Amino acid sequence: MTKSNSSSQVNTKRMSSSAWQRITTIGIDLGDRFSRWCGIDRDGNVVAEDRVSTTQPAMAKLFSLLGRKRIAIETGTHSPWVSRLLESLGHEVIVANSRKVQLISKNRQKDDRNDARTLARLARFDVELLYPIRHRSQTAQAHLELLRARDVLVAVRTKIVNHLRGACKPFGVRLPRCSPSAMVKKAPAAIPAELQTIMKPLLDLIKTISSQIAQYDRRIEHLADHEYKESQALRQITGVGALTALAYMLTLADAQRFVRSRSVGAWLGLTPARHDSSGTETQKRITKEGDHYLRRLLVGSAQYILGPFGKDCDLRRHGLAIAARGGKNAKRRATVAVARKLAVLLHRLWVTQATYMPVRGATTDIAA
Repeated sequence: MTKSNSSSQVNTKRMSSSAWQRITTIGIDLGDRFSRWCGIDRDGNVVAEDRVSTTQPAMAKLFSLLGRKRIAIETGTHSPWVSRLLESLGHEVIVANSRKVQLISKNRQKDDRNDARTLARLARFDVELLYPIRHRSQTAQAHLELLRARDVLVAVRTKIVNHLRGACKPFGVRLPRCSPSAMVKKAPAAIPAELQTIMKPLLDLIKTISSQIAQYDRRIEHLADHEYKESQALRQITGVGALTALAYMLTLADAQRFVRSRSVGAWLGLTPARHDSSGTETQKRITKEGDHYLRRLLVGSAQYILGPFGKDCDLRRHGLAIAARGGKNAKRRATVAVARKLAVLLHRLWVTQATYMPVRGATTDIAA
């Protein structure tokens, strides 16, 4: 055994059962190949610390030796499966929000051992200091990865299209304005002769990617219609399709995690940051916390609602009223404001499964 001021580490294979029992809290700094862990007792003394391979067999072998312990880890690539594994072994698992725990991220003496110790001590003292989060289920994670895979393909296709347009301009040619899918048919005739053989593989790639995106869209529609039927309530809003509704439900994971629907806007980083000190109140830009992919989808829906094809509704009226005030970035502020109200409204529809009323009227429980 070691004390907290010792620089040596314990050989866990030689630890007695009484030493294992002394451990009450464990912090694990997850690494890609190896993870550093630290176990402390109820008085905060380091009982043991070592490293373990970041694999399921190694993790299961080590942490199955202990009775129920409180274990703290940070959010990261491996945290979803590690948290599920440790919970299956009977441990209390706390997944710390790595963006919030500045004692670790801004530590001038930052290394894996200190990170593991800090996690253990914070978990022993007050769990709320870790700003704990909850990971979604393995099935929900797989479904969310389907949406994100589609997003990657869309980004790649957009980059290729932009490259095609940019490559033709030095030759005095502007490719016709059209959707990426239509470009495969319209672009060949417009591309300069010098670039025909060079750009053909890119056009073929756009066609292939568009076909794959269409397949993803069909799978997403099927998921929304058959496995996430509650998403129908969210899709009542014009501008919210299966993709946005499904991303919303999978990202939040559980509608009951928020007591008040208004909390969702702040959770997704759509509310302004504040700095209140010494009698001075300063309102900053939105925090941009939470899931950036879902936030981008909500902003896209808000842009549609405020755009030329958006139907009349309370959301649209709210945004247009803000834009009409003028000033710097008025349209941008209006879009963010509508996205925030949309996030709140979607949660309310998810919880109640009520009929959406675009304009405040007969029902008051689900008004925008």
